[in-house]
Amino acid sequence: MREILLSQKKERDTLLQKPTTARESLIQTRQTMDNQLIKVVIGPRRSGKSTFAIQLLREKNFSYINFDDERLQNITDTDDLLQNMIAVYGQTPFIFFDEIQNLPRWELLVNRLQRQGLRLIITGSNSQLLSGELATHLTGRYLEHTLLPFSFGEFLSAKKIDPKPLSQTKQDQGVILKHLDDFFLQGGFPEIVVDGISPSPYLKTLYENILFKDIVKRYKVRFIKQLSDLGNYLMTNHCGHMTYTSLMKFLNLKSVHTLQNFTEYLCRTYLIFLVNRFSPTLKTQIKSSKKVYGFDQGMIGAVKFQNFDDRTKILENIVAIELARRKSEFFYYFTRNNKEVDFLVKKGFEAEQLIQVCYDLTVPSTRQREIQALITASEEVGCNDLVILTRSQKGIETVEKKEVRLIPVWEWLLSSPSL
Repeated sequence: MREILLSQKKERDTLLQKPTTARESLIQTRQTMDNQLIKVVIGPRRSGKSTFAIQLLREKNFSYINFDDERLQNITDTDDLLQNMIAVYGQTPFIFFDEIQNLPRWELLVNRLQRQGLRLIITGSNSQLLSGELATHLTGRYLEHTLLPFSFGEFLSAKKIDPKPLSQTKQDQGVILKHLDDFFLQGGFPEIVVDGISPSPYLKTLYENILFKDIVKRYKVRFIKQLSDLGNYLMTNHCGHMTYTSLMKFLNLKSVHTLQNFTEYLCRTYLIFLVNRFSPTLKTQIKSSKKVYGFDQGMIGAVKFQNFDDRTKILENIVAIELARRKSEFFYYFTRNNKEVDFLVKKGFEAEQLIQVCYDLTVPSTRQREIQALITASEEVGCNDLVILTRSQKGIETVEKKEVRLIPVWEWLLSSPSL
């Protein structure tokens, strides 16, 4: 055990010396480091959770244990583990447990150490970390932070690009658009962006590891092919609508319960997320189809064969990820005459903003369709903040005394959430 922790200490020390890209939430999260609440960082595998925790702890004296190490599987004696940790690091005020969901009954250990006054940072690649074990045992004694792959702002920062001087002229904006095109294809996983790893083989392997290690192994899935088919189908049909009835027929499954479980596993491990239809009645929301989005557009591209017509869908998926990153409460919306609005952003009980996503609005019929859907939805839900996000077009359209703002998506992605 001591030899394992000594080898992990070398890994920790290497991480401490390695130059990293500061995440957008780093300063705000760092301000909470000296309180007693447990800091919980959750998000997809390889999204940079360990690096983020190291950034938070860089000036601190801390111990480190990585439970994603196969040599630490089947640990039962946590007292022996702690004894060896102290032998390697001494008595440190901070402890960093990485991928802690791999330790059986980890929540009991965390609870005990927190009661002893130690300051803990834990990371995990499963959202149930909060909704299940941790919430049950540590109600109100932790701070949650979800870390997704790089945003477009972080993508540019990793490339050493400052967008502010480049937003003034069309020629300079071309530089941003070139990086936006790269962001479309590569996605935001840090090792691809920072280290230049080829996206497709890396993301295919990561996707399969999540399916077969984090889901099949953790949840003891027996119908492995059906799980794999479901994951491939939902990733390939991102931005599409799904119902459990239609998926049961496609996968040849006889149990809705099994299908719901499989879908939940894909959501918990940050492969996909679902968006509900907006309706004043909860019953309609529950019974309506869900829209499916992937947590990284690069991974979507690695799973499916993309073509030219996918541009608007990829753009829509990027916007959905950003809304999730901003912790917005958002839905899709169908008007009474069956026109779809991609996103309805809600604040409190009111619709705050309606957003359409369209890669290119130069075709008049497309422009009219997208604008008319917003105008109709605006009248039905009483919202006058109407936005169309495009690749590069900017302006204001006034229709039926309502203003529709056309905003380049790169500008929106780099803006504050209040734009």
